[in-house]
Amino acid sequence: MEQRPALSAVVITLNVADTLPDCLASLSFADEIVVVDAGSTDGTTEIAQRLGARVLEHQWLGFGPQKQFAVEQARHDWVLCVDSDERVAPELAQAITECLAAPEFKAYEVPRSNYFLGRYLKHGEGYPDWSLRLFDRRYARWSDALVHEKVHCEGKVARIQRSGALMHHSADSLASYLDKQNRYTTLQAEALWASGERAGLGRLIVSPLLRFIKFYFLRRGFLDGTPGLVHVVFGCFNSFAKYAKLRALEQSRP
Repeated sequence: MEQRPALSAVVITLNVADTLPDCLASLSFADEIVVVDAGSTDGTTEIAQRLGARVLEHQWLGFGPQKQFAVEQARHDWVLCVDSDERVAPELAQAITECLAAPEFKAYEVPRSNYFLGRYLKHGEGYPDWSLRLFDRRYARWSDALVHEKVHCEGKVARIQRSGALMHHSADSLASYLDKQNRYTTLQAEALWASGERAGLGRLIVSPLLRFIKFYFLRRGFLDGTPGLVHVVFGCFNSFAKYAKLRALEQSRP
């Protein structure tokens, strides 16, 4: 029987001492763990080293470029990219291990469950929130996007349908969550401006409305109760804020 290809787990970090231990503990099934840090001052790198990760320091390039740099530092071609506020559930770890025993594709999406207002969401935008995180780096790479980066792959992408998920703890409070979304929508608006996109009044109105219908009704976000409603409404507001900021850029720049 052909030996399973070795797996590198890759994490980028910046002042994440609170969440990193659980993240790295969930990656113990990988053959190596690579942590690329962008200048933490809270003991993040010391924690990573103590827990057995190979730690490299590199100046911040933006989410996409930083993750691609980290992937390139791995010793193995098969990589699993995980954020520092995520944990691989044991069931998902087992499914990944079994998948790599005889991989039929070059890249795989994994289900992600978002923790929000005290519970793991099971519907709407919160789950399964398919994310391409497991891939052979010879056939896939991270985009250059500074925020909301994606993996681009040559060929068909499969999904790991087994039980278990990537458990995502996005924020400790609504205030920190909103602060993060404010930064993200600013970066998104600037990226859209740089690519030549513009936002008319119709897009400003229609985009959040369609988003609400899709995730609250069609994807049954209402089944997650109040946390589901708040999560979907915030997502709709982020869509509105992104295009509003793009409109502001149109007015402020020649």
